[in-house]
Amino acid sequence: RSSDLSSGINAEWPLRPGATIRTRKFFTNRILNRRQMVVDVIHPGKPNMSKNDLKEKLATMYRTTADVIMPFGFKTDFGGGRSTGFALIYDNLDALKKVEPSFRLKRFLAKEDKKGGRRQRKELKNRKKKVKGKKKTEMGSCKRNGK
Repeated sequence: RSSDLSSGINAEWPLRPGATIRTRKFFTNRILNRRQMVVDVIHPGKPNMSKNDLKEKLATMYRTTADVIMPFGFKTDFGGGRSTGFALIYDNLDALKKVEPSFRLKRFLAKEDKKGGRRQRKELKNRKKKVKGKKKTEMGSCKRNGK
């Protein structure tokens, strides 16, 4: 009996192969071109489901692609086994980019490579401090590159 406790596995509750996803408070928001819902994930004996897995499962449930789904705000209930959060399913990628806050877009969309080296970016930042208004955007194209 003590060996069962030390290994961390309770023999009375076998691990289930997958997690169950339920949605509730479903609402179609035509103004923002999206469907929004509360998502309950039941995962007894397992850790939290990753947001990418959640996006894939919701995409199959609602017959859409995973790139237009935004899951966020998941909290695990005390004792584990159940997580509750929120998901938004947009009609298309343009609506998602237009409505979603920038921090969530950075979190889920593909990251762009930084242009130029670290020293180059620092020099540009310091040169931009010395000018005002429209000239700051014009400074983005470096004079040394012939632009």
